[in-house]
Amino acid sequence: MKILFAGGGGTGGHFYPIIAVARALRDIAEREHIIAIDMFFAADNMFDENILSEEGIHFINIPSGKIPRYASLHFIVTPFKILLGIMIAFWKLYILLPDVIFSKGGYSAFPILVGARILRIPVIIHESDSIPGKVNTWSGKWARRVAISFSESSVFFKNINIALIGNPIRHQVVGGNLSEALDEFELEENIPVILILGGSQGAEIINESILDILTDALSRYQIIHQTGKNNIDDALGRSGIVLEKSEFKHRYHPYAFLGESDLRNAARAASIVVSRAGSGSIFELAAWRLPAILIPLESSAQDHQRENAYAYAHFGGCDVIEETNLKPHILLSTIDKILNDPQKIQKMKLAAQEFAKLDAAEKIAEEIIKLGIHE
Repeated sequence: MKILFAGGGGTGGHFYPIIAVARALRDIAEREHIIAIDMFFAADNMFDENILSEEGIHFINIPSGKIPRYASLHFIVTPFKILLGIMIAFWKLYILLPDVIFSKGGYSAFPILVGARILRIPVIIHESDSIPGKVNTWSGKWARRVAISFSESSVFFKNINIALIGNPIRHQVVGGNLSEALDEFELEENIPVILILGGSQGAEIINESILDILTDALSRYQIIHQTGKNNIDDALGRSGIVLEKSEFKHRYHPYAFLGESDLRNAARAASIVVSRAGSGSIFELAAWRLPAILIPLESSAQDHQRENAYAYAHFGGCDVIEETNLKPHILLSTIDKILNDPQKIQKMKLAAQEFAKLDAAEKIAEEIIKLGIHE
């Protein structure tokens, strides 16, 4: 059976759920003694070549273009890139003829989905956000199956085969060992830990706020800070100056990026998470059953991070701070307010447990196999 994954857009929000589904597919194939599954990932960039190689997923490069939301010279070039991508996608799909395509949407999925539509290849799409993107809104009109993460997005799809299944997360980031975490991050016992996550690329505005409150925050908390690969040098440099004479400088632990095992243990040790509001991040912290403060990206397409954040807040799993209101003292006071309120912590943990859907990847994988076998 040949399965092709489409989507990416250059962020982990699309890529990591695909990896979760790929792993679930292999588990099901092994358990059910299904014939070998060949998997392919088609996009305009690999995002993470190492993970694709480890998972045995073949990469197919198909160019695409993202229509800019502001006046730009890209308006002239992008249509030609998209047209070229459609032609290449059609030809490669015609040669490969996958049994099923699983699409996460995003601009890089568009040429592949056009080719799939022409060649009548079965398509399953998954929408991560509460407000669907344009590609998923279009392909949802004819895809064989539509899976959604938030109930709010159901009104955007008229497809009869729609199901609320949550967002696929990698099981490898759930669990963790507290003893390992204490050793790995050199943490003190019985001192609350704040985990800072800015998405796969990091978040400069969150980093700035954290660095501004370091001296005060570290007097009562420990911080594990994923800065993003492009921001680690700045975080190390500034924190080194700010904390040079602090007796608590050992409580600050900045990292460019947290791999799966590191993230799993960091979450196990954490008392609260401060995060962007990408769907993948929300469903991971829900799986961790951690209280959360979400800071949605102001410039996200269709304002989806803001909608995601308030959907989760309405559920009771987090507090939200808008970027325009993100001042250092507001962030720290919000952290204090949550961590000093045991009832609020328990309420958030229960909401997270109810919100999390840990079997999302398995449900999608099962539908992919069903569709591949019966088509």
